[in-house]
Amino acid sequence: MSNQNRPPQGMPPQGQPPQGAAGQNRQMPGPGMGPGGHRGGGPMGARLNKEKPKNIGKTLLRLVKVIGRSKYFLIALLLTMSAVTVLDLFGPTLQGQAIDTIHLVDNKFVVDFDSMKLILLKMLLLFAVSAGFTYLQSILSAKISQDTVFAMRNDLFAKISRLSIAETDGHRHGDLMSRMTNDVENVSNAVSQSIASLFSSILTFFGALFFMLRCNVVVTLVAFVTVPLTLLVSAKLAKFMRRYFVEQQKLLGKLNGEVEEMVIGYKTVVAYGKEPETIERFGEISEGLRKTSIRSRVFGSIMGPCMNFLGNLQYVLVAAFGIFFMIRGGRMTPGDIQAMLQYSKKFNRPINEIANQYASIMTALAGAERIFEIMDTPDEIDEGTLSVAASEIHGDIEFKDIRFGYVPEEPVLKGLNLSVKKGQRIAIVGATGSGKTTIVNLLTRFYELDGGKIYVDDMDITELPKKTLRDSIAIVLQDTVLFADTIRANIRYGNPDATEEDIRFAAKTAKADKFIERLPDGYDTVLTEGGSNLSQGQRQLLAIARAVIANPQILILDEATSNVDTRTEMHIQQAMLALMKNRTSLIIAHRLSTIRDADKIVVLRGGVIVEEGNHDELLKKNGEYAKLYQNQFAGIAT
Repeated sequence: MSNQNRPPQGMPPQGQPPQGAAGQNRQMPGPGMGPGGHRGGGPMGARLNKEKPKNIGKTLLRLVKVIGRSKYFLIALLLTMSAVTVLDLFGPTLQGQAIDTIHLVDNKFVVDFDSMKLILLKMLLLFAVSAGFTYLQSILSAKISQDTVFAMRNDLFAKISRLSIAETDGHRHGDLMSRMTNDVENVSNAVSQSIASLFSSILTFFGALFFMLRCNVVVTLVAFVTVPLTLLVSAKLAKFMRRYFVEQQKLLGKLNGEVEEMVIGYKTVVAYGKEPETIERFGEISEGLRKTSIRSRVFGSIMGPCMNFLGNLQYVLVAAFGIFFMIRGGRMTPGDIQAMLQYSKKFNRPINEIANQYASIMTALAGAERIFEIMDTPDEIDEGTLSVAASEIHGDIEFKDIRFGYVPEEPVLKGLNLSVKKGQRIAIVGATGSGKTTIVNLLTRFYELDGGKIYVDDMDITELPKKTLRDSIAIVLQDTVLFADTIRANIRYGNPDATEEDIRFAAKTAKADKFIERLPDGYDTVLTEGGSNLSQGQRQLLAIARAVIANPQILILDEATSNVDTRTEMHIQQAMLALMKNRTSLIIAHRLSTIRDADKIVVLRGGVIVEEGNHDELLKKNGEYAKLYQNQFAGIAT
């Protein structure tokens, strides 16, 4: 199995399945859940800390390509910035000319007011036009910034939807959310604030150089003395500081994951009195983020003062040599010196702009790296080429010599063989970690096999398109996933084309119609997140209704009654019996009382089948199943 199909080292190898969907009963993954139904915090945290910064040039180039999608607005922005820059460059020249209208004649200042009025009028017009172009520039920058955010978020969301369950299990969901929100927002801020200023700075650099050379070549060469020193200092500081900005973004993603985990598991945290430990763990991550953020800001702030010092040094050199030439040679006027001083400031502007915005630029690039890391993850593989519709599948299933492990050196299934005929009800039982849920993960191709074959109607499932395979399967999970929408929409989730009659029939079949009709708004009742305004049993009945409306050929019931009381279990059992009628059903059961009527019971131990038969046959054998059964009911009696 390729690396992309495995969770990171250290992920739990078995347990509850990822709550992804099979077929039309598609359900979203539970937040932060790994393949074993445990949070992926530990391994993910270790993985984050070991990551190294990637190539800044490559990231910048890719970011430019994303920004370039708004090419017409980008062209308009570049033209507008060019206009603003050119107008701005004429300012010092006009100011120098205005100063030179003042002459010293017989120890008296004489002003050529006519020339000064004309120059001041030109300056007023120039500044007015420049202000108009600057306003237009801000509008275009905002447009490009939001278009970039829109494109990146859409691309990232679409990419995540194409990842394999194995790949998403390898990331803390809070970290994925942080990339979708914080990282993209940081890119947006940098785009809106930095593109215009940096591009304008580059134009200003060459424009200022042109005007300085026109004024005095020697003074211009003097101004160049500080450039190599500026480049050297900025390069060294940039290399030193960048790691802190990358680490800051990683820790922020980890912090978001911790908050999400705490909120979702709050009842468990309180029930076990783990608030102090949770607060302490959050504090440790938050403290790490605080220290890294301080370092990134402190070291990021060093760049500005260093560049300002070098800029001021250049300013002093230009002033000194300008005055020297004016006094000794008379080749420069006071207006020329004033213009040269302003152009020297503009001359240093590109480096100063990068220095002053270095923190936001590095934060944005670090965020862009994290986004592109997900974008570069290979999509879920689907090599299926058979042209078969889901409705054409009958439901015969065969597992041949199945070998699989979530971690290569820890196999879960070791040569498993199992045959299931159309319409059969097969119960799979065994101790925790025996591989029950793994069978489901492999049948739905949430994970890829290490060895062996799985056939559906004598077709290798790797040759079936995944959509066809999953459209023929519906899953009812132990932890029901409902969305913050109406009950009608949640049932229709199993089949978007379902009619109102279909929805009501599904609810009736699932024994959910009575409690729905008692609700104030009936089928239009809006559920809270996760359906928390319903009981566990009611949520489970809605999940069954969703599976009914999907009309699958293969049904998987994964511990579907383990979270409810005995009375509710009876109602759910009745609903499941109606759902399983004429369908191939795989029942993963913890409560053995719920599978007495199964056509065949398969007992797993250590990744292989050790017993199979119906309930009575297995009790007579007095083997593994009999021990599980007796232990369970002995526990109940006790």
